[in-house]
This record gives sequence, structure tokens and C-alpha cells, in this order.
Amino acid sequence: MRRQHHTKIVATLGPASSTPEIIEALFRAGVDMFRLNFSHGVHEEHRERYRIIRALEKKVGRPIAILADLQGPKLRVGTFAEGPVQLKARQSFRLDLNKKPGDGKRVNLPHKEIFQALKKGSELLLNDGRIRLKVIECGADYAETRVMVGGPLSDRKGVNVPGVVLSLSPLTAKDRKDLAFALDLGVDWIGLSFVQRPEDIFDARKLIAGRAAICAKLEKPAAVDCLDEIVELTDSLMVARGDLGVELPPEDVPVLQKRMIRACRRRGRPVIVATQMLESMIDTPTPTRAEASDVATAVYDGADAVMLSAETAAGKYPVQAATMMNRIIGRVEQDPLYWKLIDAERVEPEATSADAISAAARQVAHTLSASAVVTYTTSGSTSLRIARERPEVPILSLTPNLETARKLVIVWGVHSVHTADARSFADMEKKASAAALTDHCAKTGERIVITAGVPFGTPGATNVLRIARVRKG
Repeated sequence: MRRQHHTKIVATLGPASSTPEIIEALFRAGVDMFRLNFSHGVHEEHRERYRIIRALEKKVGRPIAILADLQGPKLRVGTFAEGPVQLKARQSFRLDLNKKPGDGKRVNLPHKEIFQALKKGSELLLNDGRIRLKVIECGADYAETRVMVGGPLSDRKGVNVPGVVLSLSPLTAKDRKDLAFALDLGVDWIGLSFVQRPEDIFDARKLIAGRAAICAKLEKPAAVDCLDEIVELTDSLMVARGDLGVELPPEDVPVLQKRMIRACRRRGRPVIVATQMLESMIDTPTPTRAEASDVATAVYDGADAVMLSAETAAGKYPVQAATMMNRIIGRVEQDPLYWKLIDAERVEPEATSADAISAAARQVAHTLSASAVVTYTTSGSTSLRIARERPEVPILSLTPNLETARKLVIVWGVHSVHTADARSFADMEKKASAAALTDHCAKTGERIVITAGVPFGTPGATNVLRIARVRKG
């Protein structure tokens, strides 16, 4: 079941994709990681999906990654006494902490943190940015605004405050319960929503305590100001373009997407491009040409993975969406221009033995036309450093740690294998040859490049590069 593409696919599970048959069909269509979206559904539904994925993992004999995506704070207005209201441009509209149902002149905004951050001239966006308000006067429990762009407003519509860092933790009481549940299940990745600053990663890591890796979702423009610090602290990044697009002009989002991908490639962190990739396939069996180009752009940029959201969670054609994503990836990676762009963006290795070995492994594989680079890894860091080099051949990642094997599934070019560690140099070559043959990474007699650490099994000790011929037995 080795994928023929380097770029990976994430699929969100939901009402349209919760049976064993559909989940297996998604996996066979090219999905590498399944996303459990805790903004929807109850714990028992997520438990059952988790059970199905792990049963599938045993059936196919391949590690499968699972991402538990936490909801994060949801900023919303309160309710209206007589149903939806119509806000008109230039009218006054008040937001306050009064829990009384609203009307056409005011509504409850039950988030004191927003009032604490507002100042005269601040803007608020309501209903996914469709309504725009400008603050005229504000205090600790209210904001008098003028409607700049009007529209209909109904109960519990979302609120965005662009350009402002709110004193809100990305983990609500609900998130903490969901996090404990997800960690007890044994998920591989935690999707951390509403990340605004590096401290948010620190707080989450204390709670997770090494039981899962962190995928920081960048959906707030404030996070862009400290992008490099967040990338340094997290284990991976998700470019949440839908939420970013609410608070930013549409023309800024593609530029930021490229900037985030480059920042992750520099640090060797996996990066997932998400939201609205093949959205028309929620209702139709084929995407628009613009959507196909959007997916292709993320692949050309060198993203580790692209994600399907409602397309697989609630759409009419979940398997077709995954198949189409796989076809687009495959077509782009066959384009000679793809490799020219990948090479142009290649970053200089850092002054460490692991990076020196990784850079040399890519170069040797290229020079000798080797069929694969084989990495022995315990923590996953060796495979991540090789992936940072973007070799043209598969990265066959061998690890005795099943949790590591699962986490590496999402990394560009990595074919993750759970196997016993090598005990000697002879055993190292034997196991590498067997894995390369079994998983169709190389044929008998072909060259492979092997990296490992001596003493064997020592985390972070990559110090060996070996060229070997694949042999049976």
C-alpha cells in the first residue's frame, strides 16, 4: 500500500464517512490521515470512528494517523427576541454583556475579553465577515458601533476582531474535556485552534505531556506576526485559510499560505493546507478547474499535506473527492516543473551531524540514482530531517515505535513502517532490503541509501550513511 505520491492527504470524517466501508474506501483512495472534528459530533461517535480506523490499520498492515481537531473558542453574539434583524449601513448598533435578548439596536456579546481589547476605531466582523462594524465608543462591558457594511444578523452568529490579540486561551472548558478524551483514545495529533501567540503552544504542550504531537492551526492574523516562533515550538502547522480569509483581504491569503509553507520547510515541520480545497465536490462529483488549480498550487509549493473538510465529512461524494485529490497530486508530481520548484526552495542544512547526513543522503541518492532513502528512527527526527531535504525518491522510514510510525505518516515523501530496530550493520542492511522489497520501494540489485544512528536505537544520534544493494533474504 505504498503511496505513489509524496504529498499526503488528510480527510475529515463525519456523517457521510463513518462506516467501515467508506473509511476503508477513503484510505484506498489515498487518504493518509483521518481528522476527527470535535466542533461536531459527540464523544461516542468519535470513539467509534477511532475504533474503525485502528481496525483498518490492522487489516492493511500500514500505520494510519489520526488527528483530533479541537474546536477552540467560538466568539458569537447572543440571541434576538424576535428573530433575525437587518442591520443597515451607517446605523448605530450596540454590543454589550447584558444577557437580555437583542433587537435591531443591540445584542449581547458574552465575551468580556473582546471589550477589554477594543478601542475607538477597532473593527468587528459578524456572520463570517458579511457584516462590518466600527467602534465609536467602548468600555469594559459595551461597545457602541457604526455599521459600515450591513446585512441580516441572527442568533449566535460568529464574531471576528481583526488585528487584535485577545486574552483568550485556545483551550476552552469543552476543549479540555475533548483533549482528555482524545488522548485517552490514543490519537496521534492534536489540532490546536485559535493559536495567537507562542505561549498558546506552551500551555497546550503542558496538558498533552508528550502523549500526542501538536498541529497548530493558524487561523488568526495575529499569529502571523510571530510565525517563526510558533513554527519553532509546534510539531506541525495547519494553514486554516477559511478562517484567515474572514479577517484578511482575500488577496493576502495566498501570499500568507506560501509564507507559512516556507517557514515550515525551513524548520523541517510538516505543514497542512486546509479549507475549501474541493468545496464544490460537497454537491457535485467533479471540482471546478479553479479548485483543481488551488490544490495543485499547494503541491507545487511543497506542502506536506492537503486536507478535505466538508467534502468527505458531509458531502455526497467523499470517496470521489479523495480520489480526485490523489489524481491532482499525482499529476503535479509528474511535472518536471514541480521538481524545479522543489529544488529552488531547498534550504541549507543546519550545522548538525543529522542535517549533514540528511543532506548527503539526498545527494548520494540523486547521484547514484538510488531507489530509496531508508531511515532508522526512534523519535522521528531523522525522517523529518530527510524529508526537509525533499529527495526525489521515497523515504522509507523504519521505526520500532508505533506512535512514531503513525505520526510520520503525514510527512512529505515518508513511507512509514513499524518494525524492530537494527542490531548490527548486517542486520541494518538486511531489514532495509526486506522493507524496500516488501513495500515496493526498490527491486533486487538496486541501490538504497541508509541512514542510522550508532549505537542503534539511540534517539537523535544519526551519524551513519551507508550505500547498499537490495538483496533477498
